[in-house]
Amino acid sequence: MGCHDDVSNEKLQEAATQTGTVIRIGREILFQAFNWESHKHDWWNSLEKKVADLAKSGFTSAWLPPATHSVSPEGYLPQNLYSLDSSYGSEDQLKSLLQTMRQHNVRAIADIVINHRVGTTKGEGGVYNRFDGIPMPWDEHAVTSCSGGKGNRSTGDKFEGVPNIDHNQTFVRRDLIQWLIWLRETIGFEDFRFDFAKGYAPKFVREYVEESKPIFAVGEYWDSCSYSPENRLEYNQDSHRQRIINWIDTTGGLCAAFDFTTKGILQEAVKGEMWRLRDQGGKPPGVLGWWPSRAVTFIENHDTGSTQGHWPFPSDHIMEGYAYILTHPGIPTIFYDHFYDWGDSIHDQIVKLMAIRRGQDIHSRSTVKILEARSNLYAAVTGDTVCMKIGDEPWCPSEEWKLAASGHRYAVWIK
Repeated sequence: MGCHDDVSNEKLQEAATQTGTVIRIGREILFQAFNWESHKHDWWNSLEKKVADLAKSGFTSAWLPPATHSVSPEGYLPQNLYSLDSSYGSEDQLKSLLQTMRQHNVRAIADIVINHRVGTTKGEGGVYNRFDGIPMPWDEHAVTSCSGGKGNRSTGDKFEGVPNIDHNQTFVRRDLIQWLIWLRETIGFEDFRFDFAKGYAPKFVREYVEESKPIFAVGEYWDSCSYSPENRLEYNQDSHRQRIINWIDTTGGLCAAFDFTTKGILQEAVKGEMWRLRDQGGKPPGVLGWWPSRAVTFIENHDTGSTQGHWPFPSDHIMEGYAYILTHPGIPTIFYDHFYDWGDSIHDQIVKLMAIRRGQDIHSRSTVKILEARSNLYAAVTGDTVCMKIGDEPWCPSEEWKLAASGHRYAVWIK
């Protein structure tokens, strides 16, 4: 396919929205619209002022922080799910933001935190495992037996310190589905990001997506990569990405997943170990090498970076990271801090790479051919229309390619 001008891109987007096929055409570019400190900054109002820039830059969707009432200001300890007055702003401010996003054709992704819920009153055993006095007034049977409730054992990992929700209970699933539908049909969210997806079985995510019908959904299945006893990242991360693939598979392929495998490998590769970026089968080594249309690629988020810094990408290499994910298959995600807090140069370089991706019609299922993968050089051709390199080593493709973007340790060519 040739270049799309903005008009046809808009038409594509409009058609996709109407027919529910955004995920099927694979042209998404996501924006993570917050960091760990955003709750301190009148966030819904602040974001609304940036929507026009997000749309102009080419983002199809923006993932917002958890909008529900929460015991922690960041939103990840929810209590009253139907209260949308949060530290990010009021329900009215949120609705105004969502309306502005809709006017600009930027899809709003809600952060869905349903692995755990903070109780309002003490139940049996003196634990806060009842939810009296608020909508969804569940009792102890809604809480897993391993986190102080009378429900079933958890179907996943335990989130410590708060009641974990028992998704095996029919009444729990019914209430959550109603709430998800309310978020979409009444409030104006369009898509969903499932927090701490390791905490409950993926079959439940499948049911929630089937019943609430977002066009796009992504799960945070954050698992540890394989490391050697000396704490060096292993070259072969097949078991890591297979676990993510299995999770996606059990959602019926209805939910994409963040490609933590690619993040883990890429942030080591850019330090002079580019050989990591080609697996034993000659493919990209992350989820995007095996199931690209369901791989949501990213280099940083509110947990790994920001002020938490749990697993940060090396800060002097982030443009190599973006040059990689924006020229490769998968569904790329840009982090708020890099786009708005790291200066105009980074912002504009990212926008330029996004424009190349859209102009050359690179999408989540594009083919990729790896040309070089050695210590200080990685080079690849995607979809026959984009050629790229990252790393210190000088390298150029043949003369038919024209340089379209370049920066510190990266270059991108088009035909």
